[in-house]
Amino acid sequence: MSKDKPLTEVNLVRWIKLVATICLLIPATPSKSESGTDELSAAQGLPAVTQANRVLMAREAYAKWQAQSGKSIILDVRTPEEFLFVGHAEMAWNVPVAAQSYIWDSATGQFPMRPLPDFVSRVEQIAKHSDTLLVMCRSGGRSALAVELLTRAGFSNVYNISDGMEGDLVTDTNSVFRGQRMVNGWKNSGLPWTYDVGPKRMVLPPNPGQ
Repeated sequence: MSKDKPLTEVNLVRWIKLVATICLLIPATPSKSESGTDELSAAQGLPAVTQANRVLMAREAYAKWQAQSGKSIILDVRTPEEFLFVGHAEMAWNVPVAAQSYIWDSATGQFPMRPLPDFVSRVEQIAKHSDTLLVMCRSGGRSALAVELLTRAGFSNVYNISDGMEGDLVTDTNSVFRGQRMVNGWKNSGLPWTYDVGPKRMVLPPNPGQ
């Protein structure tokens, strides 16, 4: 998507479909290094802004957060369910960029995710456009989309945590852990995380059931 192309609802839906495919259908491969390069994201044609110098591994993101004395914001854009039951970085804010749908898509073989159009406005409730935002999801797909949306909205210091909360899949065919997310990622890197939650750190969209 060209940087000069306006972000319409159609374009947003297109990016969500791309990210859903990456996150849910395409098995991630372990990173070759910890330089912050997300080869999978680049190969799948994710937004160019996330392929430049705005990509960090989880350890790098934590070091950056520490170096800034906690003044930067770690933004977790996964669903509230993931944030609650999979665990999250202790200092993270949960601002979901997409919601899980429950209508089966036989063409893609998945329950697709749907965009949350108020994502940027919810981030603006907790962050200024000049703040440093370190963005994560499960494994780098949705966070790349979030970085693109926030950058287009005028946020100037946004980074994608490319290995996410859960990291990459084990691909060794001889490993009993094959197919499990045990490579890289916040949880697998010895970084502080918790199951404890507080509603003050979760900026959620309106509940459709209310």
